[in-house]
Amino acid sequence: MKDIFHPSSLILHPSGKRIVVVGATGSGKTTLAREIARRLDYPHIETDALHWEPNWTEAPREIFRARVDAALRGDCWVIDGNYGKVRDLVWARADTLVWMDYALPVIFWRLGWRTLKRIVTRETLWGNNREGWRAVFGRDSLFLWALSSRPRHRRDYPALLQQPEYAHLKLIHLHSPRATDEWLARFDPRVVS
Repeated sequence: MKDIFHPSSLILHPSGKRIVVVGATGSGKTTLAREIARRLDYPHIETDALHWEPNWTEAPREIFRARVDAALRGDCWVIDGNYGKVRDLVWARADTLVWMDYALPVIFWRLGWRTLKRIVTRETLWGNNREGWRAVFGRDSLFLWALSSRPRHRRDYPALLQQPEYAHLKLIHLHSPRATDEWLARFDPRVVS
């Protein structure tokens, strides 16, 4: 992989104007993307909001791709999400990729707290949906999804980042919440290339 930046390096900024944040379900992609966008005063794009329709129905592929395409038309933005069906659109236009590559226990802890909070507070999510106990115990469990998708990301992302169409991406590879906190603590929005 090229341009792997760790929090201990001298890179104090995300190095770009079009930033994608990826990682396992529950790792904190949206929270980090929002914070980066806030610090840079860039628009934040949440792919889940473009993907989910009422009753947890996925938007048809063409509609989802059109929504993402329209959202990416600006000169600068921060987007979060791992959707393979729009990766070609997002990664091709991005200049920086922030990969939250956390250990499974950390992901499960964060996912558990987030899911429990959403169930208890009945938080309204994308498409006017709410998470329920099915998100924990059902066949579409977020925990099962995290368990199956994390190894796939760890296998696929390094290979994808070697492909010519993604060779332009600068990578910030964060292995723990502590590394992310250290990186953010040294983040200087005045130093954007």
